[in-house]
Amino acid sequence: MSTPSLLILPGDGIGPEVMAEVVRIIDWFGEKRGLKFDVTTALVGGAAYDKHGVPLSDETMAKAQEVDAVLLGAVGGPKYDVLDFSVKPERGLLRLRKEMDLFANLRPAQCFDALADFSSLKKDVVAGLDIMIVRELTSGIYFGEPRGIITEGNERVGINTQRYTESEIRRAAIAAFELAMKRNKKLCSMEKANVMESGILWRDVVTEVSADYPEVELSHMYADNGAMQLVRAPKQFDVIVTDNLFGDVLSDCAAMLTGSLGMLPSASLGAPMANGRPKAMYEPVHGSAPDIAGQGKANPIACILSFAMALRYSFDEGAEATRLEQSIENVLADGVRTADLLADEGVTPVSTSGMGDAILAALDASL
Repeated sequence: MSTPSLLILPGDGIGPEVMAEVVRIIDWFGEKRGLKFDVTTALVGGAAYDKHGVPLSDETMAKAQEVDAVLLGAVGGPKYDVLDFSVKPERGLLRLRKEMDLFANLRPAQCFDALADFSSLKKDVVAGLDIMIVRELTSGIYFGEPRGIITEGNERVGINTQRYTESEIRRAAIAAFELAMKRNKKLCSMEKANVMESGILWRDVVTEVSADYPEVELSHMYADNGAMQLVRAPKQFDVIVTDNLFGDVLSDCAAMLTGSLGMLPSASLGAPMANGRPKAMYEPVHGSAPDIAGQGKANPIACILSFAMALRYSFDEGAEATRLEQSIENVLADGVRTADLLADEGVTPVSTSGMGDAILAALDASL
């Protein structure tokens, strides 16, 4: 059996710092658990523009299509704000998602007990929270045509088109139902069927797909009410499925229920490859945070948890993913904190690499 392959794209800002800790974790699994990976590293975002004049080279795009999974750090920064839209760092990320056809974005929002006080909501509202948002990622208003800025009469008009086909909705719904079957068999679909034709179609297709999953309890909710319910009583949800735009907004809302963006991973999954594994890219939810880049202040946990998702969804190593997640939870329970989590008294402040050290020690203790 061939060695599973990983393409690592550290990116910009704090991306290289947090990804360095992930590489240490990958090496640990190879040395201590016999999980070897064929790892290649390349550039994306501003780093790629600085070297190649584009945010993602054709060579790197081709490599991303070949490997079993891509791990990405973060892209962007103020130095690139002056670039033309077509070569901004974020275009590299969008190209990866679109050309790899990564149509299902999985965004977990899990509140570790040790961090429940960091949420802006009351502790009893968020303690034990564990929900998953499945966001359709390659269609909808971010990709629909026509789009652009035109002139009508004496003023400019910005145009974006919300467009979905049945097949695009169906495959995202299937991904969500499959995930719900592995969790608590409860799925809430969110759209705006009251005012948008695309929302009517979304609700119809999700309902049709539900016939193949009779064990899953399906509910529907307007997305604006869904946002309110996420901050009112988030634990009423288990899996949420929604479109690209609403998924972008709702997943960021859910992320902050947990207290820190530095804690949250994500997975973007596509169709199965020849080996049966889905095309996949894993990345932390946080941005490139250029204001703290190079200072050892970044929290690597979200990026490390993204690798845990890769273990679970790309490499069928659920037990090892749980080992890594439990090790992180143990470290947090021991009061080890990076700069974003220093509000509590009596905690142990550590640098980015110091958090990596603590997690590796916890992994050793798990053996």
